Amino acid sequence: MVIDTFAQDKARPGEDPIRTLRFGVNYTPRHGWFHSWYDFDPGRAREDLAQIAGLGLDHVRVFHLWPLLQPNRTHIRTSAVDQLAHLVDLAGEAGLDVLVDGVQGHLSSFDFYPEWTRSWHHRNVFTDPDAITAQADLLRTLGRALAGRPHLIGLQLGNELNNLVEHNPVTPAEVDHYLDTLLAAARAGLGPHGLVTHSAYDAAWYGDDHPFTPEASARKGDLTTVHPWVFTGDCARRYGPRSPQVHHLAEYGTELAKAYATDPERPVWVQETGAPEPHIPAADAPDFARATVRNATECEGLWGVTWWCSHDVDRSLADFPELEYTLGLFDAAGRPKPIAEALAEAVAEPHIVQPRDTALVLECTPSTRSVSGPGGEYFEAWMRMRERGVRPAVVLAERAEDEGYLAARGIKSVVLPGL
Repeated sequence: MVIDTFAQDKARPGEDPIRTLRFGVNYTPRHGWFHSWYDFDPGRAREDLAQIAGLGLDHVRVFHLWPLLQPNRTHIRTSAVDQLAHLVDLAGEAGLDVLVDGVQGHLSSFDFYPEWTRSWHHRNVFTDPDAITAQADLLRTLGRALAGRPHLIGLQLGNELNNLVEHNPVTPAEVDHYLDTLLAAARAGLGPHGLVTHSAYDAAWYGDDHPFTPEASARKGDLTTVHPWVFTGDCARRYGPRSPQVHHLAEYGTELAKAYATDPERPVWVQETGAPEPHIPAADAPDFARATVRNATECEGLWGVTWWCSHDVDRSLADFPELEYTLGLFDAAGRPKPIAEALAEAVAEPHIVQPRDTALVLECTPSTRSVSGPGGEYFEAWMRMRERGVRPAVVLAERAEDEGYLAARGIKSVVLPGL
């Protein structure tokens, strides 16, 4: 695990820099959303990043668009790569560290494919050997361009790549090959310093027979990323926007991810969470932000929390789902919203890890994975324990009698759902 650049300059004297919590935001440009890459304006980016840094956040996650970076299978545009590197440098000037996502891929309900993967040239991006080679080339190129920048956190394969499975059928074994190949390419380009990661939306954890598996998320790459969204499984509507199920969702996602890891000390990053209307009404968003941060930061091994997202999508842009227009900490005019103030307050508070010496046993198969998602029997059993004041860990059934493993996680007792 390569983690030597987590937060060296953020740690206070005597602290382990690896354990210093990180708080950031997924950067969505205020002017033009991600279409702004077509006419990248460093001045506007500098303004956006200064606003983000002003909230006391320490990092951003940034996204370029795959078709602009690699319009032909064997051609990577140097100017587009230079734009991305420039944005990383601008963030550094603002005092922000940066994680770069490479293959976009999927963003806010839109999929961005280069033309060489579509229509007459259709290639399955997960299984076609030439398509995999091309993506690996792109990640190596990005890694080389970004390596050595002092504010770089690392390189991620792309944003929620499993959103692309609907148009690119794939098996779990093929996903494993795809991820292993791309992670190796990213590491080869980036070199020994910085994180190499991948991300998936919640179907990887809760979706029955989804080809991206919890094991892949929790065991591949340098840490585990989770994207616990309140609309998954209709969580907020099912339980209510102020419910414990909603306020503890990121905490639960962190603990669930830890259960699937083979390394008991593997860090977990709450890399996306946010307050989408109407699932979380604007009046409830500040309390949701405070509760999400406070509850998640009680988890041992949490790398940090990265909010989605920095700026609202301007309503002059058409065809976004309604919830996408209101997810920002800043509105489309650049004004901070009440949720921005609440998040800044929560980030500035002391954060104390709480022990979890009781674990709830999870037993499921790939075809019954939904028991662990909102509405599922296991999810609801865990939340009932949490409402009673217990902070349950999650342990897989096959590890429930492994004394060495349990001891390594600080677990002293295990209980079955329903008992």
